[in-house]
Amino acid sequence: MSEKNTVNFIFELNQLKRQKHSGWRLAGVKDPYSIADHIMRSAQIGYILASMEGNANPEKVAAIMMIHENGEARIGDQTKVGAKYFSKKEPEKNAFLDQLENLSGSIADKWKEYYREIEERNTPEGIIAKDADWLETAFQAKEYMDIGYVSAIDWINNVEKALETKSAKILLEEMKKTDFTE
Repeated sequence: MSEKNTVNFIFELNQLKRQKHSGWRLAGVKDPYSIADHIMRSAQIGYILASMEGNANPEKVAAIMMIHENGEARIGDQTKVGAKYFSKKEPEKNAFLDQLENLSGSIADKWKEYYREIEERNTPEGIIAKDADWLETAFQAKEYMDIGYVSAIDWINNVEKALETKSAKILLEEMKKTDFTE
């Protein structure tokens, strides 16, 4: 790994601040939050969920969440409507793997494993990480609903069906009863 490649990788991460979570535009949100915003809060939710569940490493879950959307720096975000016509799963994975060529073998190897865990959900950390990803979206939906974007309820309903962990389901139920400005 060269320092130049590492610097280029770090600069590329800034694209995640510029990329908006595009699905929210379908709910009428004019200026949706960024992918970087999603990553930050989902990493913290992941840490909390892993601590609540007690069967996973919270630091590992947070690390998984910190890298899980990196490929979107290159391919952008895609709405669920767009996903009906083409899948971003392979392109996002390929972009992520290409990005890792700029990092040392030990970092790249670990991050490949983290990526696999969230995609396959075959470890406690992978399951919790995916729940954190979805739960963060539900929290954002609730915030948008509370300020008038009523169609954001669809995100909450979809997340509710997808969650696997007891802790995520408990937090979702409490979130639904709470105004985000409390």
